[in-house]
Amino acid sequence: MIRSTLLFAAGLALAGSASADAFKLSSADIKAGAPIADEQVFTGFGCSGKNISPALSWSGAPKGAKSFALLVHDPDAPTGGAGWWHWVVTNIPADATELPKGAGKGDGSGLPRGAAQINTDFGGPGWGGPCPPAGDKPHRYNFTLHALKVDKLDLPAGATASLAGFMVNANSIGRATLTGKYGRKK
Repeated sequence: MIRSTLLFAAGLALAGSASADAFKLSSADIKAGAPIADEQVFTGFGCSGKNISPALSWSGAPKGAKSFALLVHDPDAPTGGAGWWHWVVTNIPADATELPKGAGKGDGSGLPRGAAQINTDFGGPGWGGPCPPAGDKPHRYNFTLHALKVDKLDLPAGATASLAGFMVNANSIGRATLTGKYGRKK
């Protein structure tokens, strides 16, 4: 009995990881582990990029996904451990499979209908590209797309990126991550 229960549990774990492995996030603009191009880099704080959000696409979403949320975070930012939120998009419709290049405009006009942006650590909504301190080691920029079990997150007006992240994680049934890097010379 114990052996069959363990085998059943192992089978469930493998089935879950197989479906999780099928959920993929990719970009024509950012390659996994590779440097992020100047086109995506922030304009300001000493950086002179174009601040254009990258094209993102996904496939293999878990069954039961009713919406998606995108969280873009720099865990290496020197903020005392909080990192830096670069882009937070919630309520992406379940039938969406991409965000086109430039979708991260502050006014939300490039997003799928119904999607909403949360203020980032730059102080407003929309894409804020990489801009680590000059001379710091290259930072990691984690693009994490969550498949959610709800149609819409019920977030108050002016919600912080951390509150949105909490609500996203509480409703996530799967996630796919893509990480790019960016550093500045002294």
